[in-house]
Amino acid sequence: MIENYIPVILILAFAVIFAVVAIKASRFFGPRNPNKEKLSTYESGMEPVGNAREKFSVKYYMVAVSFIVFDIEVVFLYPWAVSFVNFQKPEMVYALWVALIFIVILILGLVYEYKKGVLKWD
Repeated sequence: MIENYIPVILILAFAVIFAVVAIKASRFFGPRNPNKEKLSTYESGMEPVGNAREKFSVKYYMVAVSFIVFDIEVVFLYPWAVSFVNFQKPEMVYALWVALIFIVILILGLVYEYKKGVLKWD
């Protein structure tokens, strides 16, 4: 029974050893030129101002969620568009109605966001 897991254990051991060797090699062979800018808190070199636990507006998160929703819309519509040309007549009509319903639901969501003022940046 345990002999079935030997390949998995060997692969995991190889992965761990490779990761440790790669990290140590980069530390050993990599350039070390620390300066004030590289050792600062942020890469931009700007000192942090204000509290780190500052609250963000809900609109920020709503726009992020909207982006994800409409990005996923594109992911669903591309395969549909590619396979649409291969459909026969009855399947084509059904696929067209399904896609139209999907797009109408997304447009209704966009109208809802617009009416709620999510897309207005004041």
